[in-house]
Amino acid sequence: MFGPKSHLIIRSNHLFIEDVDSVLLAQQYGTPLYVTSEKRLRENIRAYHSAFPNADKYFAVKANGNLTILRIAAQEGMGADVFSAGELSVVRMVGIPRDKILFNGNSKSENDHAIALQAGVRMSVDSREELEHLARTAQALGLEAEILFRVNPDVSPKTHPKIATGLRSSKFGIPAEQVAETYERAMSLIGIKPVGLHCHIGSQILDTAPFAEAANKMMDIAGAVVEKGGEIKRIDLGGGLGIQYHPDSPAPEPADLAEAVLPIFQDRSRDLGITPQLILEPGRSIVADTTIMLAGVNEVKRAHVNFVATDAGFNVLARPMLYDSYHHVVAVNRADASAKETYTVVGPICETGDVLARDRHLPPLERGDVLAFLDAGAYGFSMASQYNGQPRPAEVLVYGDEAEVIRRREDSSALLAGQRILPKLMW
Repeated sequence: MFGPKSHLIIRSNHLFIEDVDSVLLAQQYGTPLYVTSEKRLRENIRAYHSAFPNADKYFAVKANGNLTILRIAAQEGMGADVFSAGELSVVRMVGIPRDKILFNGNSKSENDHAIALQAGVRMSVDSREELEHLARTAQALGLEAEILFRVNPDVSPKTHPKIATGLRSSKFGIPAEQVAETYERAMSLIGIKPVGLHCHIGSQILDTAPFAEAANKMMDIAGAVVEKGGEIKRIDLGGGLGIQYHPDSPAPEPADLAEAVLPIFQDRSRDLGITPQLILEPGRSIVADTTIMLAGVNEVKRAHVNFVATDAGFNVLARPMLYDSYHHVVAVNRADASAKETYTVVGPICETGDVLARDRHLPPLERGDVLAFLDAGAYGFSMASQYNGQPRPAEVLVYGDEAEVIRRREDSSALLAGQRILPKLMW
């Protein structure tokens, strides 16, 4: 199941992450628990650096906003794609330089604009309307906004509809045919400095052809902007490269993506007489496979189907409920045992949709066993909630044979944060 270079290894019937026994992690830190391999995280970042040596790589913070993860990304030379003032604050905290941050988003407030301007970070402008609002805010503050334009390239990424962001019907970006005119308008506005183009066509894309199509469309738009006298210093092709969640569904590597898009970017830049900086925004393909989520078995129930109920539900791992997503499941204390039973894995949440995995072949299970959900590092903890009064789990980083907590487990006091009972109700 795991390759020779994997950070996941089976030893003596137990699942290890690097050189740490997952069974011991569950015992020491409790479950649910997110566990990340530092080795794998650095390997994934370096694979992008190798495939795209001259491109800037901005980590998509929405995928995983843990400070330790972000600090490792900063150490490895990554920038950041942020979608809120909150995400901006954490990437600055971990030392990512402002020149390598892009504040993205389709619904920024005046306060978002002011924060980005005062922080001196570049913004991706999503509409003509946003451009006009941003110009007014920049002029009021006496600052200049360096911007890219978010393009809607109308490219089908062949992924789940909820994570397809480059379709004509998507809420994101300026229609491709309107970009050059909007760029020209930006060049006339005080407080605005347009420097390039930005797109993102979707997430968990397992075919490089849509990326090539988007790159060609972006270069078409770059040509139209140049014809109007615009300067293109940066072209951001976004992220979206998928990973192999299912054992039978292989995914392209960063090198495959480079083979698909770099010739287009380089040849067409040369033909246009421009030398823009290429930017990529990997998120899932950096962090997803670095992390497992451990869940303890509370109950095994023989019913219409065999249910195994764990202490983690969609409050801990939302992707299966949101997108019908697949995460491979391993019984960490029976990792080499024969898969003689078929189970549907569910959580403790009071919703019929609280299903983490259907019809999985696993060894016979019982209360006290521990399951690992693989590839949980992207949109795992970052989407976790406190629904049903469930405090959020801890996160642990492993490196070699060491493990340390990088986010404490919440207790019930976290459920009360920011709340108050009105004095008039106390009598």
